[in-house]
Amino acid sequence: MRFTRRSLRIPYIIFLLLFVIAPLLVLFYYGFTDASGRISFANIVGFFTDENTLGTLFYSLLIAFVTTLVCLVVAYPVAYILGTSNLKSKSVIIMIFIMPMWINFSLRITALKEILTLLEGNLSYHPFLNSVIGMAYDFFPFMILPIYNVISKQDSSLVEAARDLGATSFQTFIRVTLPLSIPGILSGISMVFLPAMTNYVVLDMLYNSTYIMGSLIGSYFSSYNWHSGSMIALVLLGIICLFTFFTGGFDEDNENAGGAIL
Repeated sequence: MRFTRRSLRIPYIIFLLLFVIAPLLVLFYYGFTDASGRISFANIVGFFTDENTLGTLFYSLLIAFVTTLVCLVVAYPVAYILGTSNLKSKSVIIMIFIMPMWINFSLRITALKEILTLLEGNLSYHPFLNSVIGMAYDFFPFMILPIYNVISKQDSSLVEAARDLGATSFQTFIRVTLPLSIPGILSGISMVFLPAMTNYVVLDMLYNSTYIMGSLIGSYFSSYNWHSGSMIALVLLGIICLFTFFTGGFDEDNENAGGAIL
């Protein structure tokens, strides 16, 4: 058998079939069938009529939105300062933000829990706040790195041209720097918002007993209710696809280089 460049696609195709296509087919099968294996739309109807499921969805969206907003508000000024400065040590500063990612996730959250316990005494008094702090702490590098990557690559002559035309520093930022950094912002939002919707481990470790989508799916599968769990996973997948579509994640012409550094 002659080896060609097309043969390099074989491992990739096998991987897609086994670990992407096959699991999706299993989800679709259980999501659109009942306990007897017959085609049924009861699962999707139950999702949109069950108050507990919808409440969990809205709570997941809320905690993901607040987490993303906190990360963006904190990360953008830092990324802007580092990206536009002439500091020789800014690569070292960026490395400091990355270093916590080298430590095990559970250890990081455990250390944060000890700090919050020392400050608050009882973490159960502020479950939502502590969950946002934990998720923002965990996902912060995913927000700052794309924004920094985009800002640091901006053409400085554009800023100089805006100032030569009489624009103030604020006008230059609003009209030039901020619009050019939108790809990095969208990339950071995608990488923070989507995982924050399903990361229930932070909630569990910081004593937030409220369910989010990830924990709800896990509870259904733990109770062997694969049909409802699969439908929730499919609905969540649809939400993620819509979010990615509206943020330009599927646009091949969109140079969303912000995530390339990751």
